[in-house]
Amino acid sequence: MVDMFPTSAGYDRAITVFSPDGRLYQVEYAIETVKRGTLSIGIKCPEGVLLAVEEKTRKLQESSVSQKLFQIDDHIIVAAAGYIPDARVQVDRARITAQQNRLVYDEPIDVEVLAKSIADLAQQYTQYAGVRPFGISLIIAGVDRKGPSIYLTDPSGTFLGYLAVAIGAGSDQVMDFLEKNYRPDMSMEEAGILAVKAIYLVSGEKEEGRHIKMAVVETKDKKARFLSEEEIKRIEEKARG
Repeated sequence: MVDMFPTSAGYDRAITVFSPDGRLYQVEYAIETVKRGTLSIGIKCPEGVLLAVEEKTRKLQESSVSQKLFQIDDHIIVAAAGYIPDARVQVDRARITAQQNRLVYDEPIDVEVLAKSIADLAQQYTQYAGVRPFGISLIIAGVDRKGPSIYLTDPSGTFLGYLAVAIGAGSDQVMDFLEKNYRPDMSMEEAGILAVKAIYLVSGEKEEGRHIKMAVVETKDKKARFLSEEEIKRIEEKARG
């Protein structure tokens, strides 16, 4: 019997049309873009949250400037994987949302509320003609009145909470590693060591921290902070030990 509906049959050309087997091909392509990006990791612990990303910089590139780590508010940081220009758009929207919350309610925005806002934006770009889905996933991490929390958003508009999560190239292998080695009671330093080991698991580079960037938000002060190259090198030395 001849298949009346070939696998894509033009359904991958329109963002608003489901295929006969219930798929939105453009959204799936966007998710594939995320899988091709360099690795990003988020880890939650009692002391706060930690984000670590792999960035492959050129020799003359300013290594202190991160392209994948962003600060949204005093208490929220974001790591991205996928098509990074799309991340900047979502980050700008997230910053506006966070500031609007402070103006209206006179308090910092909850991490979950911000994650839902970004997921809602991503979802809108899956149902209107003339646009394409965002080719980006974000790990949104922070400390609010509920304590430390981490959420993941993807191009479909889904957002989920995690204790530890990885996105980008090799993320399936890294998630298996995190599932086996993550402990809810680990310290921030142990979280950093675990993140470095996870990146080394799939990375071909071992150049003393230059290709790794980290940021944290600690429970004690709820303040975002980007780790210096010296701090990351110290964590790497302990990870190798």
